[in-house]
Amino acid sequence: MLIAYLRSILLYLALLVTVRLMGKRQLGEMEPSEFVVSMLLANLATIPMQDPALPLSAGLVPILTVLALELILSWLSLRSIRIRKLLCGKPVILIEDGRLLQRNLKAARVTLDELTELLREQGILKLSSVKYAILETNGQVSAILHAADRPPTCRDCGIAAEEEYLPCTLISDGKLLHTNLRISGRDERWLEQELHRRGCAVSDVMLLTVDRSGSVCFIRKEDTP
Repeated sequence: MLIAYLRSILLYLALLVTVRLMGKRQLGEMEPSEFVVSMLLANLATIPMQDPALPLSAGLVPILTVLALELILSWLSLRSIRIRKLLCGKPVILIEDGRLLQRNLKAARVTLDELTELLREQGILKLSSVKYAILETNGQVSAILHAADRPPTCRDCGIAAEEEYLPCTLISDGKLLHTNLRISGRDERWLEQELHRRGCAVSDVMLLTVDRSGSVCFIRKEDTP
């Protein structure tokens, strides 16, 4: 039983490292080739987990082989447009100037119900308001509205909007992130003053962030006085 546990842990770690090396896109919307690789990895890891008679290498070697193949194909896709089109396909225009391109819709095997559902998810109810609807290679539909149907921006309305800055997390779940504190341009003295003003210690803070404008977001832990 102990051997089965160890084999499962090793295969889990191998899969984790493999997916990590394949890049963050594996965690989001996947291209067809990436989906195939993910399915293969799951099946390759399952077999040696369920059959202790098989050597561990029977699972690790195929996993590493698939990883190497995926990395090679990814590199080739970056180098060659033809290979990229072969592996990932190319975007398909489904709506142009509010007109449904029925031939493209049939070629992509997308039903009207699926298309309208994908548009509703983006808050679009009328096909006539769509300038372009494009089926991307990851299966998502990108919709671009006519200029008259787009929500007005601050620039359109002549409103001066304040810029927003990416906040830097200084304390997370009671832990001080020293590297982020240095990146933010603050020091521990500044942090001590902020905590003293709120009457708490680092361990009492659930989240504390600061951005370039000096705006501070402070959330105290619920189980602290």
